[in-house]
Amino acid sequence: MTVTLKAQLTSDMKDAMRAKDKDRLGTIRLIQAAIKQREVDERIELDDTQVLAVLDKMVKQRRDSIKQYRDAAREDLAAVEEAELLVIQTYLPAPLDEAELDNLINEAISSSGASGMQDMGKVMGQLRAKVQGRADMGEVSNRIKARLTA
Repeated sequence: MTVTLKAQLTSDMKDAMRAKDKDRLGTIRLIQAAIKQREVDERIELDDTQVLAVLDKMVKQRRDSIKQYRDAAREDLAAVEEAELLVIQTYLPAPLDEAELDNLINEAISSSGASGMQDMGKVMGQLRAKVQGRADMGEVSNRIKARLTA
């Protein structure tokens, strides 16, 4: 039996408590709060795919914050965000490399019969589940646009 992400987070939270790892514990609690918030808002129980979407959103938020803090010369705050980012990323699947991502995009374009920008949604719909948490969706979108306009 495979362990769900939520169960893994709970287990890791207990381990962080025992190890008195305050930074890791705080980040895991942030993740759990974000998951719980979405469950309460939508009145559903999140599965692993939906939890990955929450984690993906948190990663994007952290990256945006790091950039903004660096632009404002607030290295202290950027370091906190980077530490949280590292913990969050441990729960994401291994990232796709360039070749794997290109292959998935090519497959999605050919299987959906996409011929131009009007088919962008079809291609993204097919790819979203495959690349969620494994690639930056903004970059995926840009690559698809480049292929569909070429």
